Amino acid sequence: MASIVGKKQGNKTYYYLVESARVGGKPRIVSQQYLGPAEEIAERLAGVSPGEPSKVRDRSFGALAAVWSVIERLHMAEIIDEVVGERRSDAAASVGTYIALAVANRVVAPRSKLAFAEWWATTVGPRLVRLPDAALDHRRFWDAMDLLSAEDLVAAEEAITAAMVAEFDLDMSGLVLDMTNFATFVDSANARNTIAQRGHAKQKRTDLRLVGLALTVTRDGGVPIYSHAYEGNRPDVTQFAEAVKVLAARYRANSAAPDGLTVVYDAGCDSAANQALIEEAGLHFVGSLVVTNHPDLLAVPASHYKSLERAGFGGLTYFETRTRALGADRRVIVTHSQSFHDAQVRGLEQALAKARRRLGELAARLARGNTRRERPAVEADVAAIVKDDRVSRVIRTHLVGRLPANLRLTWRSDPSARRALERELFGKRILFTDHEDWRVTEVVAAYRSQPDVEDGFRQLKDRRVVGFIPMFHWTDQKIRVHAFYCVLALAVAHLMRRETVRAGMPMSVRDLLANLDTINEITLLYQGDTGRPRTRRMLTEIDPTPGRLYDLFGLDAYAPTR
Repeated sequence: MASIVGKKQGNKTYYYLVESARVGGKPRIVSQQYLGPAEEIAERLAGVSPGEPSKVRDRSFGALAAVWSVIERLHMAEIIDEVVGERRSDAAASVGTYIALAVANRVVAPRSKLAFAEWWATTVGPRLVRLPDAALDHRRFWDAMDLLSAEDLVAAEEAITAAMVAEFDLDMSGLVLDMTNFATFVDSANARNTIAQRGHAKQKRTDLRLVGLALTVTRDGGVPIYSHAYEGNRPDVTQFAEAVKVLAARYRANSAAPDGLTVVYDAGCDSAANQALIEEAGLHFVGSLVVTNHPDLLAVPASHYKSLERAGFGGLTYFETRTRALGADRRVIVTHSQSFHDAQVRGLEQALAKARRRLGELAARLARGNTRRERPAVEADVAAIVKDDRVSRVIRTHLVGRLPANLRLTWRSDPSARRALERELFGKRILFTDHEDWRVTEVVAAYRSQPDVEDGFRQLKDRRVVGFIPMFHWTDQKIRVHAFYCVLALAVAHLMRRETVRAGMPMSVRDLLANLDTINEITLLYQGDTGRPRTRRMLTEIDPTPGRLYDLFGLDAYAPTR
């Protein structure tokens, strides 16, 4: 039953529209909406304008509201709070709330905790999550992060994975596994962590310490369901075993078909021990072999390849056979992709150009007699320049002389060697699988889901959206928590992207957020003769594509009401 109730404050009465119902047999107010004082209600009924606003505020609405809608659908904060336990009595917000805020920030506008409050104030966040200003101090975030142990992170990730599977109906029958590393700015002399180490930098930042990250994503949308931060100086292959054990257990806990999991991985994870682990776990697999380990397969002429053009794989040819690999007889499919071939040609051109430039500089220096380096040292310089196997096959070098003053270097390119290299190696992959009954197209499609996890890594390396970097933490525990909420941010972003695909409007995460970012909230403040100013909130005009996203993510629930 609805009624209008007046509440007196001082000498003025303010009116509310209240809804009453019986709760436990007794009448209770179950909802109320503020209407304002009598004169304001009269103005509205008469259609009288309140006049010009004294101030106008503009706040970002669409992207944050959409991200928050996914966070709430997953009950992310509640799950983390249940894992961690009751919050400290002096905490302004729960650990789960702080992690959810960090996730939202990483998706929409990655920045440090020190800069969080300033960004938050430019959004509708303070209206969606009511917290005192002091709660957004960067030290409160750190306090919350300190309460998450390594065991808590595993338990929370497992529970959130289960929530994603249930809420978004994720298909867990195919998972893709890969590893990468991220450059950090942890000082070289900082001994307070063991994770940030110097190693093989995939971002080419050899001057920085690295943090490794193993990631497993679904083939259904590239949604991460497992992550593990590890020391940056460890090879990828060493992390494979732990990832396989965890994802097998997690799959069985979240799937009605526990024997149907197919794991997809690339040649960087190949080893006899890792392959034995996959098979002992009873998992299916689609992987790739190191092509240079199988020269007999590479030597098969192009006339033996068949086209997959009609199956929707333009420019792809293949032949199927069996070979001995990783300790057993395997079904293998050797493919040749023209686009991959062309990309490798471009890469070779760049490598050759660099080698020729360096050889030219070295030759010119030797011709001037401007060196004191002995012949073995110069030979080592030449070997370093052409150390790439592809370059050494194409460029022939010749060093003459014995003393530093008369050393001379010449070189030439061998066109026939280059043609042989392209014919033998370029554009080829060797896929292997235990799915004896799968069609070739199914195996190829499964392996081609590998870019899903690589896309996730690229997204994490994007400083503008869902960024792992910049990272401003330097202890092992905080680095692990940072990796945890960054992967959760990636999961939220890819769930959103998956929803747009299912709605028939596929777009990248960046385009998705850019469209949502066009929806702002305007607050109009009307200052009366006395008292606080009255406020009216409304959204800016919404274009068609953002409008479809508005409906898709149910943003009406977060929009301002009059």
